[in-house]
Amino acid sequence: MVRRPSVLCPIDFSDSSRGALRYAGAVAAHLGARLTLLAVTDPLLAEADQLEGPAHLADDTARELERFFAETFAGPHGIADVNLEVTSGKAAPEILRVSREQGCDLIVMSSHGATGFRKLFFGSTTERVLRETTAPVLVTSGNDPGPEKLEDVPRLIRRVLAPVDLTAATSHQLDVARGLAETIPVPLLLLNVVEPVRAISTAQLRLAKIDAERRYRAERQLDDAIERLPPSIKPEALVVYGEPAEEIAKVATDRDAGLIVMGLHASPVLGPRMGSVTYRVLCLAHRLVLAVPPVPAASRTSEAALEDAPTQKSVGS
Repeated sequence: MVRRPSVLCPIDFSDSSRGALRYAGAVAAHLGARLTLLAVTDPLLAEADQLEGPAHLADDTARELERFFAETFAGPHGIADVNLEVTSGKAAPEILRVSREQGCDLIVMSSHGATGFRKLFFGSTTERVLRETTAPVLVTSGNDPGPEKLEDVPRLIRRVLAPVDLTAATSHQLDVARGLAETIPVPLLLLNVVEPVRAISTAQLRLAKIDAERRYRAERQLDDAIERLPPSIKPEALVVYGEPAEEIAKVATDRDAGLIVMGLHASPVLGPRMGSVTYRVLCLAHRLVLAVPPVPAASRTSEAALEDAPTQKSVGS
């Protein structure tokens, strides 16, 4: 029996989370995936609700979720299976728990949300989810309203940018980026940023030769990667020199890439972690960013849903 893919979208009822929900809906409609809307209520509110008599907070929030979904998708949406879930606690741990327990293939969330007790703002909830997730996370920009319908996705994405560091983890990242570019369909741009090497003055004379060699090797590796990609996605390769996050954001703007596919490095002890480059790109690029955790060794034979999703490794992350 083939397992149905699952998409999780945390909702805080802000306009930002409405945009994230539209992207989550587009992915779910394309994949025939189950879409779970998750609202996490403040435990203090739940406690206050109980003190006033019979608790109504969970039921009221569920009704609000249902209304939010109906308002977001006023017309036909093609989503076959929608699940509404309300929990109480801190947002990030609850998102991670639900994702883990439901075996979600993708989390879609906004980098910015509402103010007050309902908020999903970058630097807190989104950051922790990225640091601890084992599922890919699509982070939407706070001002992105999302696609009104599935057919809008290619216009919004325009180009997939995959910043790669050419390590062993690059292979999985490229598989995801290629699958997205083929499915949407849009062109794919591979990017490697040659980061400056800093040295004391006595070594400055050697740096020019070292940097030239690094750039040459990166170009050769990217050329090899391009040869293995289908020509239908018009793959290109670019090597630039500078600070990784700044260069990634600049290339995304200059080449009109609406989706950046980043990789999350892993620690043998702590697992996937979001590094400084991914953090900076999210702050600077104001575009969709798909953060792809490394594939656990035990599950490398079952890479599935995301490569076909219609929606965004990082250098030095």
